[in-house]
Amino acid sequence: MTQATVAHKSQASQIPALSTKHLLSIGNLSATELQQIILLARANKEDPSILAGSLAGTSTIMLFEKASLRTRVSFEVGITKLGGHAMYFDHSKEPIGKREPVKDYALNLERWVDCVIARVNNHETLAGLAHYGSVPVVNALCDVEHPCQAIADLMTLEEHLGDLHGAKLAYIGDGNNVCHSLILACAKLGVHMTVITPVGFEPQFEIVRASQPDALVSGATLKITNDVRAIESHDAVYTDKWVSMGQDHQQALRDGAFDEYQVSSELMQLASKGGRNALFMHCLPAVRGEEVTADVIDGRHSIVYDQAENRMHAQMALLAALIPSKAGTTPAGHRSHVSAT
Repeated sequence: MTQATVAHKSQASQIPALSTKHLLSIGNLSATELQQIILLARANKEDPSILAGSLAGTSTIMLFEKASLRTRVSFEVGITKLGGHAMYFDHSKEPIGKREPVKDYALNLERWVDCVIARVNNHETLAGLAHYGSVPVVNALCDVEHPCQAIADLMTLEEHLGDLHGAKLAYIGDGNNVCHSLILACAKLGVHMTVITPVGFEPQFEIVRASQPDALVSGATLKITNDVRAIESHDAVYTDKWVSMGQDHQQALRDGAFDEYQVSSELMQLASKGGRNALFMHCLPAVRGEEVTADVIDGRHSIVYDQAENRMHAQMALLAALIPSKAGTTPAGHRSHVSAT
């Protein structure tokens, strides 16, 4: 092993000192911090001893207003692997803030737990928990963003493509919370992104505007279009359900609007470039026969289960950086001070 390789592995295993106390948005992380978390996640995936015990003595509460498979299991198992304790509260029948104000909720929780992970209907709930409480709050999905998904997605792309700078990602379908976080993350890491949606389902202008300062620095480009032919020549194609959780009331509005935007084998052939087949990505759950055909999602260029696996690794790295250690250092002595805003 060369000295350069040893130095890279040592750098990758460092727990970064973040400039933010919370992760409510990808925008809370700098480009360097985002890359450091991905590096740490990949290093710990290869050698779990790197972060072993880093959350020993800590407790995290998971407040979920929405159903979940990947998010709940990946967080609970990941926290356990780090030596921490996770508690799950089901708020699907009683939204946070209904029984008692969000302020009171946050001020109670801070007395008992070291971190709040919240999967909520409205971003304002997350903002309230972060504003009133003194412990880190992590966005496990809201109506605006899904930052943990985007971190895992870029980690997965990096595993398959190598250096992401200059890579090309096409997102097709609804310009939703997942799309928003991908826009912000790609802008930070120099990934060119093409967003293809039906008319009226484009990503929010505020998200696009927020991504531009990072894109100017990294050289990333963002193209937003309604033309499915814009999918041509990309490294990866990403899609999501046409009707997300909480949007059931929009079913009639969306019926027929997305038919042209189904990811089929023909569309994947158009996306492929230079003799290399484009990768297929989906955050799951998927509806085969709607946003994607079965032969694509179940095909050999689909990396959807790699994305799902990496949710845990990405979140482990993130939580190790966000949650102050009770001991001050990891067993390997890698912990740095985590600053708070």
